[in-house]
Amino acid sequence: MIKIAIVTDGPYGERAYATIKPEFETEFIVLEPPEGTFADEVDIPEEELTKIKDADLVITYILHPDLTLDLVDAIHPEVDWIIVGAWRGEGFKNQLLSYGNVTCPENMCDLTENGNPTFDQFVAKFGRPVVRISCQGDKVVDIEVERCSPCGSTQFVAEELKGESTDNLPIKAGLKIQHYPCRAPKMRLFTDDECKKELAANFHKDAFQEALEDEK
Repeated sequence: MIKIAIVTDGPYGERAYATIKPEFETEFIVLEPPEGTFADEVDIPEEELTKIKDADLVITYILHPDLTLDLVDAIHPEVDWIIVGAWRGEGFKNQLLSYGNVTCPENMCDLTENGNPTFDQFVAKFGRPVVRISCQGDKVVDIEVERCSPCGSTQFVAEELKGESTDNLPIKAGLKIQHYPCRAPKMRLFTDDECKKELAANFHKDAFQEALEDEK
């Protein structure tokens, strides 16, 4: 089984840790963000760095760009894959992608296989939502989550929609994301917060639409 390290410098990552831990050996590591504005003030304690390097796959929810870049630079030769869950700006994204084993998703609900065995093993369980729906007539009797968003919102939506009518079920799934609530707008991926909400909602809407079509 692969080992996961989730790294944060603030309030994000706890939901992912709670969601991922039952499936994979997972470490949750909190780093202190730099107090200054210059990259030479970044300090990653050796003890935490060793724990992070021991993982096969690292997910960062670090908001400070210098800390993100220094961490990726330090660990990329030691780990199989890195998912940067919080980033801003195409230039910064391209700088991170240049390391080769880094993914910077526009939304954590949009992770799909890329051919790397470690990454694909993770994404088999977490990423773009996949559900299976069982119905009796027009009533939903069960929803099995085959691939959950890393934050756990897919499981939340599935539980909320059991017993519902199949009428407009995909639309209901998208709307339920707003009640989780989705934290994508706070991850600083875009300048348009509504765009991120809509992305997460649409991924779930599509997943439930496909599941309904497969159930027929």
